[in-house]
Amino acid sequence: MKGRVAVLVMAVLLALYLVLVGQRAVLFVLTGEPIAIGIGVALIVLPIVGAWALVREIRFGAAAERLGRVLEGEGGLPEQEFPARPSGRLDRDAVDAAFPAFRADVEAAPSDWRAWYRLGLAYDGAGDRRRARSAIREAIRLER
Repeated sequence: MKGRVAVLVMAVLLALYLVLVGQRAVLFVLTGEPIAIGIGVALIVLPIVGAWALVREIRFGAAAERLGRVLEGEGGLPEQEFPARPSGRLDRDAVDAAFPAFRADVEAAPSDWRAWYRLGLAYDGAGDRRRARSAIREAIRLER
């Protein structure tokens, strides 16, 4: 729940920022000065890219959460309890020791979204966010 509130707050702040930047962009274009028009056009592109990125991330988060609920309902989430540091992050050595099993599951069944999702969780536990997101994106793609 805390994560959803944080996402909502960030989305609202980003939307406000995009509106303000878009407004300034229109003002630049309306000046009629060539350099100001160029800046205005560049500022119009920025909110479009920002809105696209926001929608993409929200869709990713919703799809990943949906798959997590499905996997939890099936009892398919990893059952290992990994020790945590005082900061709350998982102990990387313990996650690294369990990682080969998750990788082997994906290699044994490369079209199983559940194996990819569990691999993404293992990457996330190991602190490799880029690979975690990539594995979970693959799980989303396969589940569709």
